[in-house]
Amino acid sequence: MTMAEQYEWHRGYLRRHPVSRRNFLVGSAAAAAIGAVGISPFGARAYAREAPLTVANRRVGYGADASSQLRFAAQLSRNPKGQKIFVDHGPTADLGATTQAEVRNLVTQIPDSRGGVLAAEQFYAHVPVDGLAGRASHFYRWRTDDGFVGDVRSTSTAMPTARNALAPFRFTMIGDQGTDDTPVLPPGLPPGLYDDAYYASDDDPSAPHTANLLNQIIASSPDFHVLAGDIAYADPSGAGLKPTFVPTKSDPPKGFDKYNPFVWDVYLGSIEASASTTPWMFATGNHDMEAAYSDHGYGGHLARLDFPGNGPAACPSAYSFTYGNVAVLSLDANDVSYEIRANTGYSGGSQNRWVERTLAAHRANPNVDFIVCFFHHCAYSTTKQHASDGGVRAAWTELFDRHRVDLVLQGHNHVFERTDPIRAGAPTTVAPDNGTVYPDTDGTVYYTVGSGGRPRYSFQDGERESYRGSELSDTFVPNSYVWDAASGAKTTEAVAWSRVRFANYAFVRVDVRPGTLMSEMDVTAVDEYGRDIDKLTYRRPVRT
Repeated sequence: MTMAEQYEWHRGYLRRHPVSRRNFLVGSAAAAAIGAVGISPFGARAYAREAPLTVANRRVGYGADASSQLRFAAQLSRNPKGQKIFVDHGPTADLGATTQAEVRNLVTQIPDSRGGVLAAEQFYAHVPVDGLAGRASHFYRWRTDDGFVGDVRSTSTAMPTARNALAPFRFTMIGDQGTDDTPVLPPGLPPGLYDDAYYASDDDPSAPHTANLLNQIIASSPDFHVLAGDIAYADPSGAGLKPTFVPTKSDPPKGFDKYNPFVWDVYLGSIEASASTTPWMFATGNHDMEAAYSDHGYGGHLARLDFPGNGPAACPSAYSFTYGNVAVLSLDANDVSYEIRANTGYSGGSQNRWVERTLAAHRANPNVDFIVCFFHHCAYSTTKQHASDGGVRAAWTELFDRHRVDLVLQGHNHVFERTDPIRAGAPTTVAPDNGTVYPDTDGTVYYTVGSGGRPRYSFQDGERESYRGSELSDTFVPNSYVWDAASGAKTTEAVAWSRVRFANYAFVRVDVRPGTLMSEMDVTAVDEYGRDIDKLTYRRPVRT
């Protein structure tokens, strides 16, 4: 069943199993009844329907024009019931302007594996702010007319593309993040059920890998951050099936994925320390297809998140923005995947046509030096669990070659892996640690960074890691595979392009140095304890 078909099945189920509004779990403030400070963003006090309305889980992102548009979002503690929510904002901490928020009410009703229905309501507030100066600080606070006033925080717009405005900048990236903490709604969930200790195979499931990485990202002080899909893992099964709530560690019924909407409360609270000041930009992965909602399983994201909205109309998480001399494209690999097919082809080809047009426009722009694409399923990876997706290769790699894409950032496989430069499906040269790549002639380098917190995967049998301080002289892999279109199965392939492999937790830090004759970009892989494990420098002549 496609995601659209599953949603229709889901609506039919609910018509046969109606739920009284009195039985809804309302908003994440109910989690406070457990007294779990740090897991509930609204404090350790019992939930009350008439309690003062509060705001938490703040985050910021870019609009379509990242140098002039910011998007503020947050979560409300309960139904505002007509109360107004505002963002006070301005170029200094004195603020000066006020914009009323749009409130999006997300209603979730899914089968419970014990019988009946899990029903929930969550409320998200959104404020767009346009017409700002490029790379300018902008201060803000959330406020309600019920008396809540948040603290003042600041963020900033993107650097303009004009050459005379360029300066060095930094961004970071991970995929497959999730959260270390178990949600407290519905009450009584055991650890390891809807959190990053989900897989017992992890060496130390109690270690806070996700928090460790987030702390390293915060310490890196990026100008923005991108996440290549599989965001919160409210759906830990990730097979693109019908949703059901399962309150134990048992598997869901056949044909169903586990799902718990309150995982999002924990996740959005966990990233607030970074996302409330640093723009976070999201792609979608297979665990982000949530069949409880419309719009091909993305209806929940449209309530929670703000996407720039300048991509193909069918694909909300496909978009582009420019920061200085770097153009960034977020793509939805669910639309092209041969491995997990619940949304394969859902855009009717419109995304691929948009990718081609957008890459051509960026490459023709003399103010853009580097093009970076990020998405979930891997065009090139060698892990035992997923390896490479032939659908991604068929849809996009020729376009990446034609338009000389510099850098591709992928998730899905819970490891760190880097290729040599690739063109026409084959490596063109060896790119060792601390090496230099000239992508215009060498080709595109593909990174797998699904190492953002979910328990680790493994490489193929006999395949060894190779990274700084532990490099192999020969990184050839004879027994990897790619998902095939005709059979929907694995086709074995020998791989000469896998250069760096690290089966642990890591993110990438990208440092861009715009130049007058030559621009450079350092891409460094960093583990959860701040140790560099790989670095490449990319160089491009500046066009005049």
